[in-house]
Amino acid sequence: MDWADRGSRLKLRDLHILLAVVEWGSMAKAARRLAISQPVVSRAIAELEQGLGVRLLDRTPQGVEPTIFGRTVLNRGLAVFDELKGSVKDIKFLSDPMAGELRIGCNQAIAGGFLTAVLDRLSSQRPRLAFHVKIGDAAKLHYHDLRERNVDLLCGRGMELKEDDVNAEVLFEDHHYVVADANNPWTRRRKVALKDLVQEPWTMPPSDSYAGAIIVDAFRASGLALPHIAVSGYGIQMLSALLGTGRFLSVLPGSFLTFNGQRLGIKVLPIELPIPPRPVGIVTLKNRTVSPLAALFINRAREVARPLAKRK
Repeated sequence: MDWADRGSRLKLRDLHILLAVVEWGSMAKAARRLAISQPVVSRAIAELEQGLGVRLLDRTPQGVEPTIFGRTVLNRGLAVFDELKGSVKDIKFLSDPMAGELRIGCNQAIAGGFLTAVLDRLSSQRPRLAFHVKIGDAAKLHYHDLRERNVDLLCGRGMELKEDDVNAEVLFEDHHYVVADANNPWTRRRKVALKDLVQEPWTMPPSDSYAGAIIVDAFRASGLALPHIAVSGYGIQMLSALLGTGRFLSVLPGSFLTFNGQRLGIKVLPIELPIPPRPVGIVTLKNRTVSPLAALFINRAREVARPLAKRK
């Protein structure tokens, strides 16, 4: 019997039982969670192992653990169940295109500007759609969420990371600017150099974060010491409030300023930062079918990004 014949004998019910056993660490606990008898669980695992010709689980004093073969089956099995769940969602969306749910991973600055504009456009067109946004800073965390299927797609920065198992579409290049509140005295200067601002109070994300590293690189590339970071931390809301006092300086991406600068009274200082523009776009898994709602979101994102892509 070759592997193709063995694979054809796999049953979704048995895969579901295997997933439960590994999740709960024992056959007895899995049986209770699934409301079936323990012999049924044992038989399902035995049939899987017999059909595939390999041991899927190792029994230990602490419970059961998947073997290398079991882990392979689990990884593929999760993808199968994810696709099935996605099919159910797709059917609901296709039968009622005004309703549906989409889970999005995004970083703070993009979520507070570009993503908000996309969601506002979609929500006004189809008010029964629901969007769940998971906000973070580290690009690697987003990729983990995507692979673990905690989100349907990523929208934001981090396109510089080359990953073999994802599709990345760059929508526009985001430039960064030194900013201050309109009442800050530095906004009234026609000429300002970055070195003039080193001793001013700054607010920015932590220097070891993705966004904070951009600012650190700018000062180092200019041959300057890091400025006085009066407040370091995450949160666009906090950053905006501190800028609003008229004392603090910061660095923000142009996309955020496009959608929020005038409303928040934020001004761009006449400083050319030595920071290359960061690509912003959409990331999806290669081995995962893009749902109709995700495709709709991507099309609207392209529309909102078009004017930004034309800017230099």
